[in-house]
Amino acid sequence: MTTIVAFHAHPDDEALLTGGTLARAAADGHRVVLVVAAIGMKGPEPSRRAELEASATVLGVARVVHLGYAGSGHGAILCSDPPGWVRFVRASTDEAAARLVAILREEKASVLLSYDRNGGYGHRDHVKVHEVGKRAAGLAGDVRLMEATIPRDAVARLVRIVRLFRIPFRYDIDMLLRAYSAKSEITHTFDVRRFARQKQAAIAAHSTQVKGTGRLAPLMRVITRLPAPLFGLAFNREWYIDATPRDPRP
Repeated sequence: MTTIVAFHAHPDDEALLTGGTLARAAADGHRVVLVVAAIGMKGPEPSRRAELEASATVLGVARVVHLGYAGSGHGAILCSDPPGWVRFVRASTDEAAARLVAILREEKASVLLSYDRNGGYGHRDHVKVHEVGKRAAGLAGDVRLMEATIPRDAVARLVRIVRLFRIPFRYDIDMLLRAYSAKSEITHTFDVRRFARQKQAAIAAHSTQVKGTGRLAPLMRVITRLPAPLFGLAFNREWYIDATPRDPRP
């Protein structure tokens, strides 16, 4: 038995990237703690916090923690900080890492889940999660750092499906095919098909995102409506890079 801390940028990221892993770990008897950097653009928005808690319950997460930042949004122009909050991308990496280390030590965590160096598809908050997670793992010591990612060939398959079914998708597809990670970088692939229903239900719990007008909303609507067996076939694996800092001592 061990404690796993999953560090994510925003609500819904935990379900999309690591939902099967978290459900599998909880089912195996491990304690799972979910840390989210930013719950809203103006601070911890109550509706998104409630959806996050619902998703966490579905996945068997024991504790949910907000790291204490506001979201940084998309686009070339970064909005000013909301009153009383700092946007995550503007936060000091050392300060954010110290907050995360405090949780790791309090929980006596053995594993930290974070993001690959591209921040997945490149969202600035996701890149910041990578930076903060890497720094925190180095500071905490004796913590295995596993960076969630997707192999680019899997992204290419998803792009083909999106095009085939003409799903509205407001992302730069060429950029997506250069994002995430090369297959050769991936060290661990987890079979999570048994937990497909939980992963799908956790995604659906984020109704603000599913029913909204965000760039990912049309795709989320499609995947939450898939028959469970088909969802399990399409989303039966999750991928990680073991990025555990190496002890510099001889």
